[in-house]
Amino acid sequence: MSVVEHKLTKILNDTPMNGSIPFYKPISKEIEVFEHAYKNKIPILLKGPTGAGKTRFVDFMAHKLDKRLITIACHEETSSTDLIGRFIIKGAETVWIDGPLTQAVRQGAIVYLDEIAEARPDVIVAIHSLTDHRKELYIDKLGETIKAHLDFMLVASFNPGYQKGFKELKPSTRQRFIALSFNYPKPKDEVVIVTTETGIDESTAKKLVNIANKIRNLTELGLTETVSTRLLVDAAKLIHSGLPKRLSVRVAVVEPLTDDPEIIEALSDLCDLMI
Repeated sequence: MSVVEHKLTKILNDTPMNGSIPFYKPISKEIEVFEHAYKNKIPILLKGPTGAGKTRFVDFMAHKLDKRLITIACHEETSSTDLIGRFIIKGAETVWIDGPLTQAVRQGAIVYLDEIAEARPDVIVAIHSLTDHRKELYIDKLGETIKAHLDFMLVASFNPGYQKGFKELKPSTRQRFIALSFNYPKPKDEVVIVTTETGIDESTAKKLVNIANKIRNLTELGLTETVSTRLLVDAAKLIHSGLPKRLSVRVAVVEPLTDDPEIIEALSDLCDLMI
């Protein structure tokens, strides 16, 4: 594989739909909304903090609908060329390689643009014609317009609390999607998620959830991100495998939140008392 081919493939996670369906605990009517959006081929924007279940939800829905899922992790260097494709030199000839978005449009797949606000502006421009009545992708380097496969669907996510200022999505882009808001689950639901995902006992799961909610309410600490369900699952896995509880919480919950030594110690002391 050439360096260019590697760049095109490393930004995505292509998930063939086989094996068991991943666990997902519905919070509201998000499953019904997604199913109707898929039926009508309306793009969906998932809004919410890191680790609140957006990616797991898309994975779950792709399995439920038995559709191929292509996940593209957007970052500040993600360009429309990375998504659409490019010419590369192979031997004595120049050949075109479809990017993940083009593959999905041609073949019919659910494309998930994770953290879309992180991508370069030309990515937003490239998907415009896929998010309105046209449902087509224009490849300027080929002079070709591709009509989206009937099974194609576009899903995107972003974190409104983190991406402020220049990374905020423009209203003209947001209004091309229907939107679902994700937040951290209610305590009883979060306990179910942690126990189901890890096999940990319910009593310990409740303590972890209580820790998470306590830290989430400590707004005076000024944390960029707070405790996600994902972090709780990581801590529970460590505990379930035999790592001491306090150490598990420190490395899986406290340390990922901040680099400030004083805040780390304060949170560690709080967690030690609660676990």
